[in-house]
Amino acid sequence: MTNPITPTDRTFLRHFSMVIGFLVVVMFALIGFALYLYDKHPPPSNPSHADEVAARVAPIGGVYSGDTGRAALEEAKAAAAKAAAAQVAYGGTLDGKTIFGNLCQTCHTNAATGAPVITDKAAWAPRVAQGVDTLVKHAVDGFTGTKGMMPAKGGNPSLTNEQVKATVEWMLTQVK
Repeated sequence: MTNPITPTDRTFLRHFSMVIGFLVVVMFALIGFALYLYDKHPPPSNPSHADEVAARVAPIGGVYSGDTGRAALEEAKAAAAKAAAAQVAYGGTLDGKTIFGNLCQTCHTNAATGAPVITDKAAWAPRVAQGVDTLVKHAVDGFTGTKGMMPAKGGNPSLTNEQVKATVEWMLTQVK
């Protein structure tokens, strides 16, 4: 049986192996050079890195049990309410039309939500008869009726009571 590899093939394989070996050496040299450059010129650090890490590892909830836990839970709720109150919605505007357009319009222009539609004067008549103070109280504190529920402050706790009152008064001018 004859050897299928000729001297020419052997020469080719030897040269090809040397080229591959040379390319592997060049590759490791380039990797080493890149690591050297990276060590000498590291990328700038993110100034908010510590805050991001703290946010990622912060607990997502708390366990409250007994009287101590109840007190801690109430304190946490009060802190959250205070933080929400510190951020006044819509720049503190008392323009009821603006607040209605940004917040209340979704429910009060869609009959499917159960909220009285702003253009339906018949649906508003019994509510108007209750008086402005009652409507403002329901809007501020929330209200559950037979057709649905009104979330407190329309679902935006950063609204002030004055903003809610201004919006209710504007809505009443539209339904009378």
